[in-house]
Parts: sequence; C-alpha cells; structure tokens
Amino acid sequence: MNSDCYQYNNTSKTSGTRDNLVSGEAPGTPSSSLKPATAGNSMPSVSSSSKLSTGESELVPTFEKRIALEITTKFSQLVHVIFIKPLRIKIAVEPSNIVKVATFIRDDLGFDHAESVAGTDYPKDNQIEVIYHLGSYSKIELAGHVLSLTTRTNRDDARLPSLISVYKSVEYHERETFEMLGVYFEGHPRNERFLLPEDWADIPPLRKEFRIKGR
Repeated sequence: MNSDCYQYNNTSKTSGTRDNLVSGEAPGTPSSSLKPATAGNSMPSVSSSSKLSTGESELVPTFEKRIALEITTKFSQLVHVIFIKPLRIKIAVEPSNIVKVATFIRDDLGFDHAESVAGTDYPKDNQIEVIYHLGSYSKIELAGHVLSLTTRTNRDDARLPSLISVYKSVEYHERETFEMLGVYFEGHPRNERFLLPEDWADIPPLRKEFRIKGR
C-alpha cells in the first residue's frame, strides 16, 4: 500500500462513533487487512494492528476525510469506509441501504453522476461485489475526485437494488454487470442482454468458473 493511501475504520463507543484512520505500513511490518464477508450479503469489515500517532494523522488528506466524515455522521454504522487517499474514497454499504446512501451522496455532497459500474466475483466468499464510481460535474472542488460506493450480494441469488432512480447514467453499466456477472438489478427496466449473442446459453463470462470452450 502506498504512503498516500489510508484505511478508515468506524469504531462505535457508548457516546457515539469515532473515526480511526490507519496509514499504510512499510514492507516488513504487520499490514492492515480487509476481511471479506463469509456469508450472505454481509459487508467486509476493516481491521488494523496499529493506530496513527498525532503526527501521522496529519498525513490524512483533509478534504477527503471531511467527505467521509459527513457520510459516517449521517449514517453511522450503516457505512464502512474502506479507504481514503487523495482524490479517492471507497465506502461499503449493505444492499438495503445503498439507494438512500447514494441519494445523500448526490444531493448533499454533490457527486452528481456515476462514471462507471464494475463488478468482481468472489467465489470463495460466495459473493459478488458491485462498485459504483461516482464523480461530479457541478462542483469545482470535486473535480478529479472519485467516490467508490460498493456493496455485495450472494452469488447464488445475485440481486441488488438498482441505482437508476438516483443516477440515470448507470442504465447501461448495470445492464453490462447483469450480463457479464449475472447480477439482477431490481428496479432496472432492462435487465437484458446487449453485448453477448442472443443465443448465449453459458454462465456469465466474468464469473471465475467460466471457461472458453476447447481450452
């Protein structure tokens, strides 16, 4: 992990929540780990073997930290901040919360469009992760920033709420994810093929067990 990349951990206290920022460690030292969920749609948690000293905490990009803090202040433990680094933030939510979190990110923070949607297959965890890369055309101060909003679904019944009601630009990206990874987006008007042949009868080609015939 580069020195400008940080992991962010929300730790609950009796009086509320506290944000702990964990810096990347040099080679040869214990590293922070992102533990994948093992069942259902549960999101990963972030753990670390160390905490930042006062001096190290000053290295955290202030503007990006403020954005993350606005989200965690609003949603508390419903949101897990995976990392913060210059121009980049990644947060994870449960599928049931993704629409309201995305709406807040659009209306209150100014990330007004989805630049892309990506998916990753995790067969060992029996999950598929879907990531929305959100940006802004309307706020100069957000130029170049990408906020990655991610969630996971059970691989055996891959279904997620569509964000098309929040970001119209996800229409074709979600369709591609449906076609290539087999994730059905509830509320999307066109979960249908548009890249593969009409007579495609194999599993989604970006699932890890897919093999090209004859190889």
